[in-house]
Amino acid sequence: MSEQLDAVDAKILDLIQHDAGLSVAEIAERVGLSSSPCWRRIKRLEDAGVIQRRVTILDREKLGLGFEVYCTVKLSLPTKENLETFEHAVAKWAEVVQCATVTGAADYEMRIVTRDMHAFDEFLRDKILSLGLVSNIESRIVIRGVKNSTAVPLGLVSPYVSPLS
Repeated sequence: MSEQLDAVDAKILDLIQHDAGLSVAEIAERVGLSSSPCWRRIKRLEDAGVIQRRVTILDREKLGLGFEVYCTVKLSLPTKENLETFEHAVAKWAEVVQCATVTGAADYEMRIVTRDMHAFDEFLRDKILSLGLVSNIESRIVIRGVKNSTAVPLGLVSPYVSPLS
């Protein structure tokens, strides 16, 4: 974004990232604007790519998807072609809710959500290992989540101390 965000933009972003279901009128009221200027700010933030999309967060446990695993994946040969092949496959797998290339001994860190241990085993065998690209996988089963947030720490964005101030 070419211009700096101001305090009103930060407040709008904070409200939206915590509740994407708020109407423009509700957001406008909370930030002290009328609806039209508020909508224009939201539109500008969307056009600039600051707001990528708005989503609904579901309760995985209530949907029977309470098994969560972090996997560190090392490719046998991390060539450009193999990295692209792996990343293209990962993008299609619904079980992978996050994936990042990482530094260190591994190539990827993935967060996987599924029904249970058996479904995870099937995922490993039928998807990850069937690619024939992986030399090592280390899996860590989540016992209990301590914090799970999608919120960006807007208080770290200069020049703000806190968007809620």
